[in-house]
Amino acid sequence: MPANSTPETRSVRLLRVGEQVRHALSDILMRGDVHDETLAAAMVTVTEVRMSPDLRHATAFVKPLLGTDEAKVLKALRTNTAYLQGEVARRVNTKYAAKLKFLADGSFDEGSHIDAVLRRPHIAQDLNEADG
Repeated sequence: MPANSTPETRSVRLLRVGEQVRHALSDILMRGDVHDETLAAAMVTVTEVRMSPDLRHATAFVKPLLGTDEAKVLKALRTNTAYLQGEVARRVNTKYAAKLKFLADGSFDEGSHIDAVLRRPHIAQDLNEADG
């Protein structure tokens, strides 16, 4: 990192590199480059990748299509982490190959829960009264 870098340029770089890693992972999984039955059978979305400030660690948030077999998909990704790290390192040009960590993305479930709460009759009534 250049000596004259600011917190803003560092955070932009983290976001940019995270997006490059997300793109690389998505491409690898979409092409079926990982020889794993679970990953071949599941459509996996890489929703976000967060990089550590030193770019040595990447946390990938993933969601299987329709949320099916989430635990099996996470286990398969973790089993194939070494291969995925190597492939990402070849595609994303950084000084160090980032260590990958896979977590389930719970934001969709959280969003669905919030939506369900807002649709409850007594809450919807309160929201309509506030608008009126």
